[in-house]
Amino acid sequence: MPVESGNSATARQAKQKRKSHSLSIRRTNSTEQERPPIHRDMLEGQDSKLPMALRSNLLDLFGQIEREFENLYLENLELRREIESLNDRLAGEGQTVDGGDLSKGALKTKASHSTSQLSQKLKTTYKASTSKIVSSFKATTSRAVCQLVKEYVGHRDGIWDLSVTRTQPLVLGTASADHCAMLWSIETGKCLLKYAGHAGSVNSIKFHPTEQMALTASGDQTAHIWRYMVQLPLPQPPADISASLDDDVDFSDKDEADGEADGPNECPTVRVASTTLKSHQGVVIAADWLVGGKQVVTASWDRAANLYDVETSELVHTLTGHDQELTHCCTHPTQRLVVTSSRDTTFRLWDFRDPSIHSVNVFQGHTDTVTSAVFTVGDNVVSGSDDRTVKVWDLKNMRSPIATIRTDSAVNRISVSANQRIIALPHDNRQVRLFDMNGVRLARLPRSNRQGHRRMVCCSAWNEENQACNLFTCGFDRQAIGWNINIPALLQEK
Repeated sequence: MPVESGNSATARQAKQKRKSHSLSIRRTNSTEQERPPIHRDMLEGQDSKLPMALRSNLLDLFGQIEREFENLYLENLELRREIESLNDRLAGEGQTVDGGDLSKGALKTKASHSTSQLSQKLKTTYKASTSKIVSSFKATTSRAVCQLVKEYVGHRDGIWDLSVTRTQPLVLGTASADHCAMLWSIETGKCLLKYAGHAGSVNSIKFHPTEQMALTASGDQTAHIWRYMVQLPLPQPPADISASLDDDVDFSDKDEADGEADGPNECPTVRVASTTLKSHQGVVIAADWLVGGKQVVTASWDRAANLYDVETSELVHTLTGHDQELTHCCTHPTQRLVVTSSRDTTFRLWDFRDPSIHSVNVFQGHTDTVTSAVFTVGDNVVSGSDDRTVKVWDLKNMRSPIATIRTDSAVNRISVSANQRIIALPHDNRQVRLFDMNGVRLARLPRSNRQGHRRMVCCSAWNEENQACNLFTCGFDRQAIGWNINIPALLQEK
């Protein structure tokens, strides 16, 4: 069977294309003669430097374009009349759009087209109306005042975790992927102490309830307990935040030299831990003190949590049961309770109140990684997940959550205010939102090119002792931020 060559096939396609084009032009010219050539005569009467043949061809093409637009315009007018008649009929009958009724009468031939047009119009109308409703709700919650107070810049990599000391002097601690933990003056933003004893990313930091000791967990498969002594600098006049925010420098893109210039090398450095806990076989992602400070719990990617004695550094219990890596651990402020979160979409409650019985309860309510679960002052646990939800649980009824908060981004390490019972939600999309325990949204922290975080927000922590700077957030833009959150009591009751 003969095969057509490539050159002959190409020539045939080009010939057919020219033939169809000529037919189109011929058909257009025949219709043009039927129309009064008013515009053509006017254009031909004008002076032009173009050759007559080229100009005539251009006028023909412009005529085709004009007629196409005219046909579209007439069709649009017809569709508008049909949509208006359908809207009038729907308004009179008080019904919603039903494609079955459109198949009757003269509209049967254009039912699908008109229904799509009508559906789009109704969607636009309802979207505008719902936007107004949402805006009205936002106006009621805008009374919550969120103001940036201080920025803490000096780490060379993203900050995973932060915490505030529970005793005097009050300082802010940050744990970073640059293998260091830092202590900061809350008022001045100056680095007071640097801990450089880890050989891997520092993933969490927690302070002893009564002594000047810090507990850090690291990617080097260990947790360290180290002592610190800091002296707060003298109070300084408040800096002009607006002036500093006018600078277009992106903290997330600072080089290491800029980070060193902010003062971390000038502050004292601790390089040796007083206690090293090394029983894990994987990254230690989090650690926390049990009530009283005599024991600590660590969570690791080896799917286990360990309970250690602080004085002897001995392993007391290994908490196993999770099917995948752990992501976080938290202890109750007044009772011997521990909650561990995991990538297996669950979090577990461990009860050590009875020395002879160590019970465990499994919470199954999320569909993705549980990034954190924290206790409140009462009998509640709040859990956040990569499934973009936050759930509030009652320890007395663990079958289902008592409140569910749905968001538009994955939720990282959350925190709950002890006094005001406000939940701070840090997100992957750089947002930080505030909700009450009933799931009602209270506020959203500012986020713009001049203010707020510029990359993923990893953690939040409340500071109940300092009203001027009572919430801290940190993220992968290498900085921590102190905020002043003012939530009126009336707004919280709503």
